[in-house]
Amino acid sequence: MKENLVEGSMPQFSRGKSASKLKVFGIAGSPRRDGNTDLLLHQVMAGAASQGAKTKTVIPSELNISPCRHCDGCLKTGKCVIDDDMQWLHTDLREFDRVVLASPIFFMGVTAQTKAMIDRCQALWVIKYVLKLPVAINPDKERKGIFVSVGGTKLRNLFQPAMATVKSWFTTLDINYDGELVFSGIDEREAILQHPTALKDAFVVGQKLAAGDMPK
Repeated sequence: MKENLVEGSMPQFSRGKSASKLKVFGIAGSPRRDGNTDLLLHQVMAGAASQGAKTKTVIPSELNISPCRHCDGCLKTGKCVIDDDMQWLHTDLREFDRVVLASPIFFMGVTAQTKAMIDRCQALWVIKYVLKLPVAINPDKERKGIFVSVGGTKLRNLFQPAMATVKSWFTTLDINYDGELVFSGIDEREAILQHPTALKDAFVVGQKLAAGDMPK
């Protein structure tokens, strides 16, 4: 599919399996609850649920996630030696059919909480590139992911650095990057509510992500 980086543009999703068989995993990467990114993510997940998808949302800032130590403790087994919430998060990230990563832009990147979670997926990188095993629990099923974000400025390349991180992460997880829904110039709390189409766009994105057979 073609990558979309136009403000407020909706990813175009290719055809996939029926929604009743899909599980959609949402990640609320903002440290602030009920802010602009949360509002968008809520609509994406609501759109997916409206198509019959099973949804689950996690909030990294409310979980116990230590930063990666680069200790190489995962090199032989592909299992992280740190006993915290990433143990079950690794399982979810390997199992779900769709992943929606939502994070506002902090200094041209994803939030610290989001990045800590991503870095702790080094163990999954080991599974794929060192142990040469599938990361996905069901490797025969197509997996897709999208990035949802807002940024306070209107810099031309505002979302590019974060998108590079997300794409690299999805590649490690055996997830096809399927587009982004991004809005620049969104800074004040609930500013996204003033955008004429943002919430509707997010809902439709969730519908397409889950249904997979909606017209482009």
